[in-house]
Amino acid sequence: MSTVATKEMDDVALAAPRAEDLAALLVSKDRPARPGALSTSLTFGWRAVLKIKHVPEQLFDVTAFPIMMVLMYTYLFGGAIAGSPEAYIQELLPGILVMSIVMITMYTGVSVNTDIEKGVFDRFRTLPIWRPSVMVGYLLGDMLRYTLASLVMLTVGLILGFRPDGGVVGVVAGVALLIVFSFAFSWVWTMFGLLLRSEKSVMGVSMMVLFPLTFLSNIFVDPKTMPGWLQAFVNDSPITHLTTAVRELMAGDWPATELAWSFGWAGLLVLVFGPVTMRLYNRK
Repeated sequence: MSTVATKEMDDVALAAPRAEDLAALLVSKDRPARPGALSTSLTFGWRAVLKIKHVPEQLFDVTAFPIMMVLMYTYLFGGAIAGSPEAYIQELLPGILVMSIVMITMYTGVSVNTDIEKGVFDRFRTLPIWRPSVMVGYLLGDMLRYTLASLVMLTVGLILGFRPDGGVVGVVAGVALLIVFSFAFSWVWTMFGLLLRSEKSVMGVSMMVLFPLTFLSNIFVDPKTMPGWLQAFVNDSPITHLTTAVRELMAGDWPATELAWSFGWAGLLVLVFGPVTMRLYNRK
């Protein structure tokens, strides 16, 4: 037997006791406490933030896209609908804010689907953590994106002449309501992210739902100008209730009925799509 082989065997023999001692040491110690639901959710939320740090292009949809939306719709429809862009921006900005934030909620489902394709979920499923924390983490990370998009759009709106009568309190209340609703609405896309086989499929289905839901609302025009059969749909749409609530909060009012509808729809979305999402996640 060669000298090199003999040396390797000696090294293995010497290492074996050390490995056994280490195993005994690990067994003798108490295991660390299982992390709580809040801590694991925040950890996965921080992971979503770090993904943005490493791929800053992900912020394009919450910076450039909202700016483009505000400028385009203000100057495209302002003169025709309200007589001037300055007059139209007062009604448009809260509505276009709702539209933009609600539409970017679909990227939650895209992120979920991407991690599934990369096999990351296989590792998450083996961890001794609260199961929903993975999904909640995605949504917490996206809430930061929603907040950033809101700040960008409000800044552009103020430059264009938007003057909310509700002041800072009304604007903050409106944005907070929108973010809460978007958090609930994102559970729809986490379900599709788990259910569909590719991120293109998730985006395609999302667009099929989001475009009619946002355009068939009171974001751009008063529903009274629509045909009666269309008014019946628009007036009961969750986006219409949300837009009216945000608009009135920023105007300094307290729309109790619209707030109740908005929170009610948000609660219903979580109650319906949250359990479905977790069932799909556990079986994935």
